[in-house]
Amino acid sequence: MAGNLTWFAPWLNFSPLQTFEVKVAAPTQLMWALIGLILTIGGTLLEAFIVSPPWHWGQAGVQATSLGVTCQIAAVLLVGCLGGRNAAAISQIAYLILGLTWFNVFTLGGGLDYVHRPSFGYLLGFVPGAWICGWLAFRFPRRLEYLALSCLMGLATIHATGIGYILIAHAAKWPGFATLVLSDTLTTYSIEPLPGQLVLVCAVTVLASFLRRLMLY
Repeated sequence: MAGNLTWFAPWLNFSPLQTFEVKVAAPTQLMWALIGLILTIGGTLLEAFIVSPPWHWGQAGVQATSLGVTCQIAAVLLVGCLGGRNAAAISQIAYLILGLTWFNVFTLGGGLDYVHRPSFGYLLGFVPGAWICGWLAFRFPRRLEYLALSCLMGLATIHATGIGYILIAHAAKWPGFATLVLSDTLTTYSIEPLPGQLVLVCAVTVLASFLRRLMLY
């Protein structure tokens, strides 16, 4: 009886939240930080589409439907899943610095005046969102459900930061925020883009899982 319990002991101690942290070498993190910056800039300019199912191609051809969002969020989460928390955060800090120093890398341009736009809080959220996504992605086994959880938590962090920024700026009556209708603003920046962003989360999860297996980490 004791022998049987000993054989089962590793399984009795297993928990689905057990961590399996993977270390990413510093040169690899720097590489992914640069890639993440490039992908985020490119994703800002690239609108996300979803194509019609293959079984409809014979009748109506390949039809693309806009998701109503750009691929920016996908780039932020993807670098977290592939490069880890440090690479992800560094890439987004660099993105913010470029945008605030008058490089037109944000959706509507760039410059210090961008801090008066309601969307800037979501851009700030890229840093903690990418960090959390990257931290979780390398703390759990390399499985679809855990990568999806990492992306969802990163996305939730981005929205929480953006909403908090809008509420604080509105309460403090910052320029550009005092006259905002909060319900309309939050609908525009958090509720309306969410379905498209969730589709991007699914795409990032599958792509990250494939690339992590290909790169053996």
